Amino acid sequence: MNIDKLLEELYSYSMFSIRLGLDNIKEICEYLNNPQNSYKVIHVTGTNGKGSTSTTIEKVLIEAGYNVGKYTSPHILEFNERIAFNDEYIANKDVAYYYGKVKKIIDEHKIPATFFEITTAMMFDYFRDKKADYVVLEAGMGGRYDATNICNSELTIITNVGLDHTEYLGDTIYKIAKEKAGIIKSAPYTIFADNNPDVEKAISEETKNYVNVLKKYEAAEYKLNFKTFMTNIKIENKEYEYSLFGDYQFKNFLCAYEALKYIGIAEEILKEAFKKVVWQCRFEVYSKNPLVIFDGAHNADGVNELCKIIGKNFAREDVGILVSILKDKEKKSMFEKLSSISSDITITSIPKNPRGCKAIELYSEVDEEIRENFSYEEDPILAYRKVLEKNKKITVCCGSFYILIKLKEGLNEKK
Repeated sequence: MNIDKLLEELYSYSMFSIRLGLDNIKEICEYLNNPQNSYKVIHVTGTNGKGSTSTTIEKVLIEAGYNVGKYTSPHILEFNERIAFNDEYIANKDVAYYYGKVKKIIDEHKIPATFFEITTAMMFDYFRDKKADYVVLEAGMGGRYDATNICNSELTIITNVGLDHTEYLGDTIYKIAKEKAGIIKSAPYTIFADNNPDVEKAISEETKNYVNVLKKYEAAEYKLNFKTFMTNIKIENKEYEYSLFGDYQFKNFLCAYEALKYIGIAEEILKEAFKKVVWQCRFEVYSKNPLVIFDGAHNADGVNELCKIIGKNFAREDVGILVSILKDKEKKSMFEKLSSISSDITITSIPKNPRGCKAIELYSEVDEEIRENFSYEEDPILAYRKVLEKNKKITVCCGSFYILIKLKEGLNEKK
């Protein structure tokens, strides 16, 4: 089976459905002789910032000489991005091998596994065979019943908690925080970055060994450098250049910094490694001339953080925006916020995605009083070209990661 057909089959396992629970993944991993117990796990969850925090920790640990696996989702351009070892994506031949191994188990034992459960089992097994020292493990959604939550972690991180996936995790911050805090279990140390008392309450009910880095490092400072697109950070009388750019990246830096200090990484390694972190579609400078930013601001919190950066540095008339949002998000409030930083917003669709909306459907949800700032174009690549033709000082492509995937795929094809 070629890789395209194999992935098509893998995606057919309920890729867009969500089934919370650990029975399937436990059973699969038991038949694999529990590979998840073969390495030290740093488990990361949170509403925003999981990927940035995970990637920062991964990069620094590799620079420190460890063999490091990282598991993230979703992917941007190719499935292999989800499973990386020492900063290299899993090879197609290994995807085929581990998929075949897991598929045999679920077929023989009639386990009704989802796409995410199968992929998670493949990842656990792959990292055991690669003899990973550490695995930085990003939860898919929530925590307590997420398929990643069958391992015992050395360290758990909750980046923050916002109202997202409320139909699955609960309709209050406390309820959602309780689900995310489910990853803690017997972990000796938990790090979080959120001053909402309900978040700390939920975490304190799981463990007494925790720290809120926003309080611990409240004297730390940061500044965004729009010439280098670096976040310059002063903390504990030390200065760092952090290559992930944005106000919101400061919190992610603090989570990663605390984790790496806890592990015992030397200062000189931290200083150099923080400059080298790369993470797609998180205020990514896709082009410098013209200036185009790709940012996966896929929920209300993400849009708020994006707007802080843009609003502080660009006039409203100088900003062009291309956006598409999934059906289950707070679309009206997100559109309203984007309208505060741009008077020229183009809505587009996400093709071939059950959770996506047509552009005209999204446009109909824009409030009447701000609709004059919006237009729509169903074809994402055509929409991108139209936005660029307006010659704004900055163009921001944002919303769901799935629209950024479609843009990158389409634009790469045209190169």
